[in-house]
Amino acid sequence: MALSGANKDGREVRIYEYLDELHTDLADYIAELSEASVKERGVFAIALSGGSLISLMGKLCEAPYSKTVDWAKWYIFWVDERVVAKNHADSNYKLAKDGLLSKVPIVPSHVHSINDTVSAEKAAEDYEFVIRQLVRTRIISVSDISDCPKFDLILLGMGPDGHVASLFPNHSVLDEKEEWVTFLTDSPKPPPERITFTLPVINSASNVAIVVTGNSKAEAVHSAIDDVGPDCPTLPAKMVQPTKGNLVWFLDKAAASKLDGAKFSE
Repeated sequence: MALSGANKDGREVRIYEYLDELHTDLADYIAELSEASVKERGVFAIALSGGSLISLMGKLCEAPYSKTVDWAKWYIFWVDERVVAKNHADSNYKLAKDGLLSKVPIVPSHVHSINDTVSAEKAAEDYEFVIRQLVRTRIISVSDISDCPKFDLILLGMGPDGHVASLFPNHSVLDEKEEWVTFLTDSPKPPPERITFTLPVINSASNVAIVVTGNSKAEAVHSAIDDVGPDCPTLPAKMVQPTKGNLVWFLDKAAASKLDGAKFSE
């Protein structure tokens, strides 16, 4: 059974003893946000990441969600992307297309992937331009405290090093405050060329979920969530602190195993 941790600092931590529970609750969470956003704005602007996240979203392709979610109102973006061809094994677009987008009736023109025929720098510039156009037409909301886009939901995974999106520890991309989308040519994790949303954009979202599973990430989860003191380096995942939005961590028992006071209710 899930243990829903205390809501501290505007952050909720949900821990699941069984992975299947996490899958179902994540699908419920996304479906509920989609319904609320469509009711309020007429659309649902969602930004995806790569890694294991897409497979963890897999329940959305099944009943009841496949029938009840208003897929035609979804607009899909990527929080980060590898600058490779769309059919390349490293492409986050391909991962999402194969695992989710091809299985549900999303409108193809609502799927906004990067231009994969140009440099990382140009791909980031082009992607920001696309997002700015959609902010103008209010397909994507705008933050009322900055000019940043305000996505309805940003979904993130996290690496064992505490990176989210393509925001890696001690990398200069963490300091980017002006651009909405920036680029890397020296990613510490291959492939080296990537584009990524910047922290101000992630932290301007209405809702952010960080979904993490497995023992290999337990130490980083502890560093990102618990009060580990000033001597520990601040991980990118810890820098995800929505200014006016909600943050929910979805963790399996293994990923949560090093959290202070991690325990399970019956």
